[in-house]
Amino acid sequence: MNYRSLNDLSRLSTECAGKIPNDVDLVVGIPRSGMLVASIIALKQNLPLTDLYSFLRNDDLKKGSTRTYKHAELVKPREAKKILLVDDSISSAKSMRAAEEQVRASYDGQVVTMAVFAEKHNRHHVDFHLELVEQPRVFEWNVMHHPYLAQACLDIDGVLCIDPTNEENDDGPNYREFLSCTRPLFIPSVKVAHLVTSRLEKYRAETEEWLERNGVQYGTLHMLDLPTAEERRRLNIHHKFKAEVYAKQPLTRLFVESEVRQAVEIMKLSRKPVYCIETNEMYVPGQVYNLKANTLRKTHSLKAKLIGKAKSILSRWAPVAPSSKS
Repeated sequence: MNYRSLNDLSRLSTECAGKIPNDVDLVVGIPRSGMLVASIIALKQNLPLTDLYSFLRNDDLKKGSTRTYKHAELVKPREAKKILLVDDSISSAKSMRAAEEQVRASYDGQVVTMAVFAEKHNRHHVDFHLELVEQPRVFEWNVMHHPYLAQACLDIDGVLCIDPTNEENDDGPNYREFLSCTRPLFIPSVKVAHLVTSRLEKYRAETEEWLERNGVQYGTLHMLDLPTAEERRRLNIHHKFKAEVYAKQPLTRLFVESEVRQAVEIMKLSRKPVYCIETNEMYVPGQVYNLKANTLRKTHSLKAKLIGKAKSILSRWAPVAPSSKS
């Protein structure tokens, strides 16, 4: 499973800045994912930006008041002599071809096409690309809406909804209230093959009711069959249970997990890719992950923030030195 994140996208837009023609007047993004790329490129290149449909309507270009753009004299998109038509990726290239045809039907200027991610067999469909990424592939900005979810397992808490607080996680009335009222996080727009959660089986009714109410489409809901949360904590089998379900499903090719340590353990035990919401990373068998270093870095950063906040509070309450005047 090939994966690219927003960090990868930003890095590529910097590393490959020299590929952008220096005589482009306007960046035009193909909605929706193409707008993400177009925005980054336009900001870094200091160019005007619009979306495909605003370009076709020839809507006035919108400008901020805090920066002077290149070609700030442009008012209408079609006044541009040369545009960069952008999408995040190409697969069949149908979207790019359709967009280019629409543009050329109403625009006499020069059109340069670009996709950030292409494949060897389709890279000729655009004037240039930034990186070759072969299938199967997913991106941070589409992983929760990708057709691969039809062959995926998803965690619930920390993925579909927020995690319970310590107070809510009492394995009693507070927890039942949480299950009924918890706030949604990332609701997939496609049907998911399996939901795999360490929630206890005795909470199935509340879980199913919440999933239905929030429009989550899924095939099978797998829950831990244990009597109490205390027993679950004693056995510490959260990741083992999830990995076992994942491994037993021969058609599944992705697991979406909320917490990084569980994600890595699920990956190791199942020998299949796991995407982690907490880190926005894809953990793939055969790769090495220095979780200790990452944890230490996060802890150091948090400690520094807390120390800085404490010093700020103390400075406001420090006693004022007595005046030397009588």
